[in-house]
Amino acid sequence: MDVSAVLIQLKPDVLENVEAWKEELNARKDEAIETLRVEGVHVESWFHLELEGNDYLIAYMRADDIAKAEQIGKASNFSIDQVHKQFKSNWMKVFPATLLVDLENKSDEVE
Repeated sequence: MDVSAVLIQLKPDVLENVEAWKEELNARKDEAIETLRVEGVHVESWFHLELEGNDYLIAYMRADDIAKAEQIGKASNFSIDQVHKQFKSNWMKVFPATLLVDLENKSDEVE
């Protein structure tokens, strides 16, 4: 299982676009989850953060293979993925994070 996280610096004054993107994804949640299934992604989470007057997003992903998931996503024809690709125009810079610790409680899994 691969784990990935990035910090995304947003362009100034795009929070209303972030809100619209969030609402679109939540309204089309079943479609978005179907794209995750196709990509082999188990978890994708997004967070908003404001630091010193600048807006950022934190994106977290857990997938079978992150590189493969990203490749499938880039080639996707799902209309919800087109919404996400358009949303990227609000991004100024992406800072990859380095995984330091990854703990997973597997005691709840049925054997």
